[in-house]
Amino acid sequence: MFTRVMTCVVVASVLAAPAALADPKHGQPYGTYRNASQGNANQDFDYARVIHVEPIIRQVRVDVPQRECWMETRYDQPTPSYGGTAGPTLVGALIGGAIGHQVGAGRGKDAATVAGIVIGSALGHNAAVRSQAQYASAQPQPYQVERCDQRIQQTYEERIDGYQVEYEYCGRHYFTRLPYDPGERLRVQVDVRPS
Repeated sequence: MFTRVMTCVVVASVLAAPAALADPKHGQPYGTYRNASQGNANQDFDYARVIHVEPIIRQVRVDVPQRECWMETRYDQPTPSYGGTAGPTLVGALIGGAIGHQVGAGRGKDAATVAGIVIGSALGHNAAVRSQAQYASAQPQPYQVERCDQRIQQTYEERIDGYQVEYEYCGRHYFTRLPYDPGERLRVQVDVRPS
């Protein structure tokens, strides 16, 4: 196994040597380079050929607030201008009595005042009864009111949760999961040490 890995690394290094001399970072898609920043002489990096990349799709629920409005019919009930018959009857009696008091003299004046009170109260009472009858027979008036409400609509979106990557290095196939799409080649670390 060790001999096979070493042979693969040596062959890859020999094939990539011209490109490495021309441009050590952006040469051929394959080639082993020393990783000097790590400070470990046994660790190099190389580029493996990417065979297949498949995005990992995840369904995510999203709550979307939506404002919904509609028209609602309401009814306006007419309100009476006054309540009952007592008030109009009393007002009619006072007015009728005042008018009757202006007619005649002596006992006739008293009789005219009483007659004015009776007639005035009857007229005031009848006017109140007619007004209440009109109010009772009045139809409610419809009118439109806009009503609005906010509701939550749930939708589902597809989001990429990573990439399942199949790559080939030295004739062997490997699988890994990455947070990004590596493209046509993938940088791999080569660790050579005695077994």
